[in-house]
Amino acid sequence: MTKRVLLYLVLAAGAFVSVFPYLLVVLTAVKTRAQLSSTAPWLPPLPPTASNLTEMLAGDFPRYVLNTALMTLALTAGQLVFTTFAAYAFARLRFRGRDVLFWLYVATMMVPSAVTMIPLFLIMRELGLVNTWYGLLAPYILGTPYGIFLMRQFFKGLPAGLEEAARIDGAGPLAILVRIMLPLCRPALGTLAIITVISSWNSFLWPLIITSGDETKVITVAIATLKSGIGVDYNLMMAGSLIALAPMVAVFIFFQKHIVRSVALTGLK
Repeated sequence: MTKRVLLYLVLAAGAFVSVFPYLLVVLTAVKTRAQLSSTAPWLPPLPPTASNLTEMLAGDFPRYVLNTALMTLALTAGQLVFTTFAAYAFARLRFRGRDVLFWLYVATMMVPSAVTMIPLFLIMRELGLVNTWYGLLAPYILGTPYGIFLMRQFFKGLPAGLEEAARIDGAGPLAILVRIMLPLCRPALGTLAIITVISSWNSFLWPLIITSGDETKVITVAIATLKSGIGVDYNLMMAGSLIALAPMVAVFIFFQKHIVRSVALTGLK
């Protein structure tokens, strides 16, 4: 009994540490500048105010939210389509150098993304794609090593007899993928979609480098540039962060069981 109580206390402490930064975001977003400077950060404001949220929503911030939603939708759709084709080829099709090519591609996950930012920017500049939607989407819309690895592992776990039976019936590789494999790998596709949505929504470094105008600015860059003439306006930054955080919290709440189930089915840790 004592061990169980201690375990729950440790879990509760860990949960509090994890949730506390989000609590500070909410509390700061509903404070005035005077309240922020006169009260402790973890104390609620009396009374709370919605002026920061109203000011953010009345400006250009909704446009940046829309830009982020469009970017996330495009990247998620591209990831699901191209990653599925690549993973199926690596898992089921036989061609010379397949495994070597796959592991070389997966090995790129060990390279920090910051290392490739400057080469990517130079490529996009030579192509005339700086500050365009094409430049923003091009490096990631065709798939990622992690996504291809996840889908390949799922494809390899499916019974080979299903594919052989479909071949006997005259189905080709594309028909097998669309009619047989895709309906069975919906859990993995759901996991990939959720991971892509979260990573795309929170993407900061590449949008910061490749974009400079309001037409392509996303919310992470917009929040980072919320500065007044005398410094950082933390109230507005937290209000913008709260607006940006709300969709991701909703995604986690509604799809957390699906994420856990998908990870268990794919065997990934």
